[in-house]
Amino acid sequence: MKRTHRHLSPVKATRLSFVLAALCAALLGGSSFAAQTSQTSFVPFQQFLNGIKTANAATFVAQKSSVVKDSASFVEMQQYILNLYKDAHVSQSFLLGNDNFDCIPMQEQPSVRRQGLAHIATPPPVSASLPQAFSSGGAHNQATQISSQLAENDRVDALGHSRVCADGTIPMRRVTLEELSRFPNLQAYFQKTPDSAEHLPNNKIIPPQVYSHKYSYTLQSVTNIGQTDTINLWSPYVNTAAGQIFSLAQSWTVGTNGTTQTAEVGWQNYPGKYGDERSRLFIYWTADGYQNTGCYNLDCSAFVQTNGNWYFGGPFSNYSVVGGAQYEFLAQYYLYQGNWWLGLGSPGNVTWVGYYPASLYGSGPMSTSAQLLEFGSESVGSTSWPPEGSGYFASAGWSYAAYQRELWYWAPGGAAYWLSLTAEEPSPSCYTIAGPYWGGYTPPSNYWGVYFYFGGPGGTTC
Repeated sequence: MKRTHRHLSPVKATRLSFVLAALCAALLGGSSFAAQTSQTSFVPFQQFLNGIKTANAATFVAQKSSVVKDSASFVEMQQYILNLYKDAHVSQSFLLGNDNFDCIPMQEQPSVRRQGLAHIATPPPVSASLPQAFSSGGAHNQATQISSQLAENDRVDALGHSRVCADGTIPMRRVTLEELSRFPNLQAYFQKTPDSAEHLPNNKIIPPQVYSHKYSYTLQSVTNIGQTDTINLWSPYVNTAAGQIFSLAQSWTVGTNGTTQTAEVGWQNYPGKYGDERSRLFIYWTADGYQNTGCYNLDCSAFVQTNGNWYFGGPFSNYSVVGGAQYEFLAQYYLYQGNWWLGLGSPGNVTWVGYYPASLYGSGPMSTSAQLLEFGSESVGSTSWPPEGSGYFASAGWSYAAYQRELWYWAPGGAAYWLSLTAEEPSPSCYTIAGPYWGGYTPPSNYWGVYFYFGGPGGTTC
């Protein structure tokens, strides 16, 4: 790994698509949550359930917005939602972005009920190990570190409903028939992309598919029990009319011994799933190489949420602005006492939000450790691909290109080490990597450590 530190100066774009991508990022990225929120109807929880029970398959299948394969597929979706919320008691609901959220008692969330968990696991200690290879390093550019998705003035919706769930409950983004009917069947809804042909960035064997994945990323093969990543937050425009599907930035914690298994976290702009053009906080997992297991957020009975201050599938109050204010959040997975715990927040202020039980991975590699770590961006399209990161190439540097920083991992036994990453640019005409670099690590003022810039404008020649 190249351990030099330098500030990268912005470069002028010469491609029209580059300029348009940057303009979209500037327009979308800097808007407040309140300014971006579209009009959504508030539906009380019981009214929502009654609507699911009485929904008519023929009506939904015939809708222009629906791509449900047939009535049988619709009925399967309908029954899935009813089972998902079976025995759940909701006393508080609210609007957030395009969605209704419900405050679900922690013990009644789908993962606890359907996995038959007798109790909620104990989280790791508040203080986490720090990497062993420290360096003095100079002062570095600073972003606003997000300790919650919502700013203080966004904690009540437009109708006066509190968006803060009571102690002992967690916010669950409502799974609706309107959302499910944007997919042909239930299996397609659970997949990471619509055509169920996902693959990891370093997987060179791409199955036949309608859509193609494009990446800019870094990686290291190392046996580990988790990693830390601070992700620069953007909301790049996804042109669905041009066949673009989504754009995201994330970390992949991966088991590779035998079948591919993952625990993933980051932000994602996916209009086909979420119904708008705002990046959302997301998690994803698979235990069998994206074949028959996996889902986003709390959409299936996998992730156990234990803290109500983060909203999976929900938008953020603020996004980074090209040449202006920068926002970021820390995300880490850590295998602790048989569970892959997810921590979110900022350096020195991390909250353990919940976990994937390692039992989800059966006897696979992630039942005991992971063997590969990847960090970067991913986009999906058919003949056109959306911007990744900010929409600027990585060489544009601070406040123009997106970045990920403070990248380190836990080895089995708990010691923490800086990552030694290799950069990959599979589609350099559309997306690039600058770095990885060493930015120093002198808390509390400098948490950059190992970092890199990533992204680009996308286009039709990726």
